[in-house]
Amino acid sequence: MSADEQHSALQQALAEIERHVRDGGWDQPARLYALALTGELLAREPALAERIGITGEPGPDTLTPIEQDVPNRPIEDLLATITWPETVAGCALVMERIVLPPGAEDEMPEDDAAATTWAQQHPARSDVRVVVGVMRDGRRESVMRVRGHEADNELIRGAELSPELGNALAETFR
Repeated sequence: MSADEQHSALQQALAEIERHVRDGGWDQPARLYALALTGELLAREPALAERIGITGEPGPDTLTPIEQDVPNRPIEDLLATITWPETVAGCALVMERIVLPPGAEDEMPEDDAAATTWAQQHPARSDVRVVVGVMRDGRRESVMRVRGHEADNELIRGAELSPELGNALAETFR
C-alpha cells in the first residue's frame, strides 16, 4: 500500500490536486475545486469514466476533484458568495503562501502593501503551496508542499495546516 492509500479519501484527493497544480510550477493564482463522490458522479455521467481514465468500480468514498472557474478577484471575497449544490460532497482550495520564521512578524511594517513587499523579500522566508479540503459533513484535511521540494513525494499533511482557509471553505456549505 502506498503512502497515499494509507490516508483518507479526502487526503488522497488533495494530494492528487497538489500533483496536478505542481505540474504548472509556482507563482500560480488560487484554484478552487468541487469534490464529488466518484461513484455518484459516474452514475450521473457514465461516459465520464473513460474520458478521465477510471477503470473498475471506484471505492465508496473515492472523490473526484472538479476545478472551478474562478473570477479574477480576491479569493476571500469569492468564497463569501459561493454555495454548492447537494451533488458536491466537499471542496478544496489551493493557495500559495509565504511563511516567515518565528518572531519575524515583530519587524513587519504596519502598512499592508509594505508588509507584503517586506515578506516577499525576507531572506528567511519559505514559499508553500497549501491545499485545504473540507467535506460537507465538516471533515477537514490539508496538504502542503514547500518550494524547493518539488521532487519529494512527501507532502506535509494535517487537518489544520491552514485553519482560516478551512473555516472559509466550511462556510460555503452553510
